[in-house]
Amino acid sequence: MTVAEFVEELNAAGVLGAGKIGEATRLIAEMFKGPEYTVFLTLAGPIVPAGFRYMIAELIEDGYLDVLVTTGANMVHDMVEALGYKHMVGTFAAEDRKLRGQKIGRIGDIYIEQVAFQALEKWLFKVVDAIPDEKRKQISAAELLSEIGKKIGDKDSILATAARKNVPIICPALVDSIAGFQLWLLGQDKHLHIDPLSDVKALMDRVYEAKKVGIIMLGGGVPKHFALFANTFREGVDAAVQITMDRPEPGGLSGASLEEAISWGKVKPRGKAVTVICDATIAFPLIVAAALDNVRKEKIK
Repeated sequence: MTVAEFVEELNAAGVLGAGKIGEATRLIAEMFKGPEYTVFLTLAGPIVPAGFRYMIAELIEDGYLDVLVTTGANMVHDMVEALGYKHMVGTFAAEDRKLRGQKIGRIGDIYIEQVAFQALEKWLFKVVDAIPDEKRKQISAAELLSEIGKKIGDKDSILATAARKNVPIICPALVDSIAGFQLWLLGQDKHLHIDPLSDVKALMDRVYEAKKVGIIMLGGGVPKHFALFANTFREGVDAAVQITMDRPEPGGLSGASLEEAISWGKVKPRGKAVTVICDATIAFPLIVAAALDNVRKEKIK
């Protein structure tokens, strides 16, 4: 079986998690095929450290994604990989005191050497310092990330690909990352003012221009809310796929259902919405591989 054939069998089963995988695949294929769709992807959790930077960069390169809304941490890890540092396979059963002594940071069972962030600081200072002083006095995080992306030569980089393809990377909580604190340090000696309202404008420009909006959400957090709330200004998104392991019972946004989102005007009452309860590192590549296969078959027809 191909991946697409396998997912079609899940869809034919039609129930429980298998059925949701099938539904999500059909909906994402519709987003990717439809030229009328502006497609948003939101990233929370360690998606880049988990190995997804090439996949996301390729989706941007091939024109399937129009807006990326992400945590600062994911872009930090895109930068350090662009600088040649690698994430390593570790273990959840780590001796963290030992890792601390070895100057290794742990994300679940993913390891990365702390020296990567020291190198990032030096490189980032040079990149930001090269931006004209007048521009640095008032710059959005999206503009700043675009400038950073232009300085990256790694073709697998999300930042570099997005900058080249003019896909905005909206990072509403950039300061909540290693890069954010490094930028704060830079701002002690240089003019640097990141204007968050300019990021809202960059996001809203895409919202207002869209004929239809499709949104794919990996995890929750600030990226999920920021992208969904922006679309309340157009009475909600037309299509939404959420892949999450979070639960709705505590009332937090990360586990909130897409049905709840209808009450806020984030998803249209007649919009198409699928929630897949699964680890995104399992479900997302499976769904996208099958969806792209369907898109390519449609193009051949």
